[in-house]
Amino acid sequence: MSDRSLFAVLLRSPWWVSFAVAGAVGLACYHLFPAAYSAVGAVSGLPFAVIGVIAFVKQWGKPSAARLDATLHAVAAMPARELVDALEAAYRREGYSVTRLTANGAELAISKAGRTALVSSRRWKAATHGVERLRELASTMNANDAGQGIYVALNAPGSAAREFASRNGIRVLQGHELAMLVMDAVRAKA
Repeated sequence: MSDRSLFAVLLRSPWWVSFAVAGAVGLACYHLFPAAYSAVGAVSGLPFAVIGVIAFVKQWGKPSAARLDATLHAVAAMPARELVDALEAAYRREGYSVTRLTANGAELAISKAGRTALVSSRRWKAATHGVERLRELASTMNANDAGQGIYVALNAPGSAAREFASRNGIRVLQGHELAMLVMDAVRAKA
């Protein structure tokens, strides 16, 4: 399904929007169809209702975009040490064993089910992210036999940095994904 299709847009929208569209389509078709087919018109909004149910299930228990944005704002105000503490607490809560590192390229090593990843949050507040810090992380990953790296950033890295990250097994953690991860730690701090 294309990201721009009506159904994809409705899945990303609040669940009640799909139900409103379903009601509007059903009502309009009920009145526009000939009397013999009015029942068919009334149920023509059913696909939108199904999308509404799917969106409701996906959104159940998840924080709103406004709450995620507020969390990101709080994260942006944190000093580096507090962010590392929040990341450590978040990964421990998700069942990882976490080790603090003194290496240049990463602050944390997280392990779960025999797999290790290194987490770097240096320069996470930078307006632009180049390849240099990602190279440091990749080098530290090689030195520590880590299969994956996680680069924390408030702002999106440039295209060269994204390409380098994807070629070297580095996942960029930013935006709402970052907010979801550290939300409980930020809330506990407040």
